[in-house]
Amino acid sequence: MRDQPHFSAYLALASVCVFWGTTYLGIRIAVESLPPSVLMCTRYLLSGGALLIFCRLAGARLPRGRELWITAACGVMTIGVGTGLLAVVEQWAPSGLSSLFVTASPFWLAGVEAAMPGGEPLHAPTIGALLVGAAGVAVLVSGGDPLAIQPGGPGLLAAFFILQLGSVFWALGSIVQRRVVSPTHPFVSAAVQQLAAGIVYTGPALLAGGHAHWTPRAIGATLYLAVFGGFVGYSSYVFAMQRLPVAVASIYTYINPLVAVWLGWLFYREAFSAREAIGMAIIFAGVWLVKRAQKRSRPAG
Repeated sequence: MRDQPHFSAYLALASVCVFWGTTYLGIRIAVESLPPSVLMCTRYLLSGGALLIFCRLAGARLPRGRELWITAACGVMTIGVGTGLLAVVEQWAPSGLSSLFVTASPFWLAGVEAAMPGGEPLHAPTIGALLVGAAGVAVLVSGGDPLAIQPGGPGLLAAFFILQLGSVFWALGSIVQRRVVSPTHPFVSAAVQQLAAGIVYTGPALLAGGHAHWTPRAIGATLYLAVFGGFVGYSSYVFAMQRLPVAVASIYTYINPLVAVWLGWLFYREAFSAREAIGMAIIFAGVWLVKRAQKRSRPAG
């Protein structure tokens, strides 16, 4: 197995599938005591700074000039907005349900790609697959708020729309980063992106710092997110995305929600009804159909 030319990339993908599924629970634990801005600033300054030091000690090349700014901007879009809005939503929405809403991100990836110059246009099979995914999302948000939605919070629909906005920025940042032709190692790119996100949140974190309560649970969750969500997880994600086909690398979108839903039930007894199971299955089918349609359309294009 180690002789496989992409062994390290598949190993990185496996870590993304496992660790990123656990970060939904980590975020929920952390935001019980910490404002989202404080969490985002702390975890990404730690993970980005540590990874950048590691890369420098290894003698890796650092991006400069325009490449540096583009890489940093991609980090602000994907992590800063995408993960930041997830932290905001998990203040009132269950971690498992939030992960199911994020599962729709491949649909936005296809749409953003089609909207960008030189992107792959949306063909009829892809549009049909997107409609299947939309039906799954409709099942998830139908029937009123789940019991686990905290009373007094913005509600289920607000959580859904906020997370879709985050998915749009995640897709935009991911596509832009893939289009950058650079000799920079993926781990360096991941370090720059995380550090940029942490720096952007420094100001809001200082303003909200008075509301932060650094309990042992909050400290443990933040350190876990910094190590396994950022240093290991995000670095592995960038590495896998640059070394493997998108259809293979994006398999994490199927596995992360399963891990997140199970952990949410195990630690918080988050409700997982038959409606949510059906919605998840339909979304998974839509994601698979999107990837299948795009794979077939590329040779023809």
